[in-house]
Amino acid sequence: MVQILERLFGLRAEGVTAKSEILAGVTVFFTMAYILFVNPQILGAAGMDRGAVFMATAIAAALTSLMMGLYANLPVALAPGMGQNAYFAFTVVPLLAGDWRLALGCVFISGVLFVAISASPLREGLINALPQSQKRAIGAGIGFFLALIGFEGAGWIKASSATLLQPGNLGDPKALIAAGALLLMAALWARKVMGAVLIGIVAATAASIALGLSALPALTAAPPSIAPTFAALHFTGSASMGALVSVVLVFLLLDLLDTSGTLTAVGNQAGLMKDGRLKNGRRALVSDATGTMIGAVLGTSPVTAYIESAAGVGGRTGLVAVTVAVLFLAALLLAPLAGAVPAYATAPALIFVAALFAKELKEVPWDDVTEALPALVTALAIPFTFSIATGIGIGFTAYAVLKLLTGRWREIGPGVAVIALAFAAKVAFGI
Repeated sequence: MVQILERLFGLRAEGVTAKSEILAGVTVFFTMAYILFVNPQILGAAGMDRGAVFMATAIAAALTSLMMGLYANLPVALAPGMGQNAYFAFTVVPLLAGDWRLALGCVFISGVLFVAISASPLREGLINALPQSQKRAIGAGIGFFLALIGFEGAGWIKASSATLLQPGNLGDPKALIAAGALLLMAALWARKVMGAVLIGIVAATAASIALGLSALPALTAAPPSIAPTFAALHFTGSASMGALVSVVLVFLLLDLLDTSGTLTAVGNQAGLMKDGRLKNGRRALVSDATGTMIGAVLGTSPVTAYIESAAGVGGRTGLVAVTVAVLFLAALLLAPLAGAVPAYATAPALIFVAALFAKELKEVPWDDVTEALPALVTALAIPFTFSIATGIGIGFTAYAVLKLLTGRWREIGPGVAVIALAFAAKVAFGI
């Protein structure tokens, strides 16, 4: 067995052992396993079968992490991405008149395009064509979007005809459970406890059951069927061509930004970067892009590399990702538990992840108003319009116009110009 692992992953060359790599993989899994319970809640809001989404989430994470480990030999795990699942459920599906099957088709097409781009030199040009301030703003804006959804799920805010939003019943036991879970997650994370977010979700669910707010799960029940979502995607519907193109391009843009940022961060931590390039970087991108296609077929939002992979400190080979894949397959046995997890138990996870996303804003050059103001507009427009695509369009348009007005048009770049013009045309002609 040791010889097989050595041949597959080159452990000695990287200065690691099978034991250390497996331990790193276990750590990564428990850090990101919360997605098993959060993703069904989010996609369930779009009308998808939650049991099937649980199965799709676990299987997609397992298959794509396995591919990353064996094909790219990198310590990077993958699963349906936070932010992209919210965009799928709360923006894309309503835009497509509730047709989540067509939304899955859009995810699949974005994966095909991502594979084509990943296999060509075009990917670096696309990523570099966007200003750093806007990349950071998109990340932070997605975080605020998740926080807004989390606040509503926790019962801390509700709609108001007078003020748009107003406080919910903050004394409700469900709201208090959510608050306690969020504080528990943060405290455990600060103490570097493995699986802090997952522990918070489990604790909130246990409290809910103890107070009689939710029922005990049927632990002896068979895992749910994946049939309701498996191969359910299709590519035609009542949506306009302009809407479909917009959805596919936003999925593609988010995947490019998520993946490039995560791979760079994990590669730097693991010492796998050389001259600014990640070892097996192209294979990593192809693995990620293929994962998005696999996820769409199984029945979930885009799959992407997880920044939680950085939790596997010391991990340097694909054995870390393979370990994560095996654990996600084992997690299929936990499927009956997923039905017992209420929305207010997963809401704190959305808010906590939002805090991790929001730190992107510290990289914005706040002393340059032509960078800072558009970045702020992007970050705020995403949650306020309840649309990642619209937020990006508004922010990029503000960036381009402000640069023109200040005589710094050379800084706009083709990426921003194309998106800004496309968004302006969409608004002007209702495309």
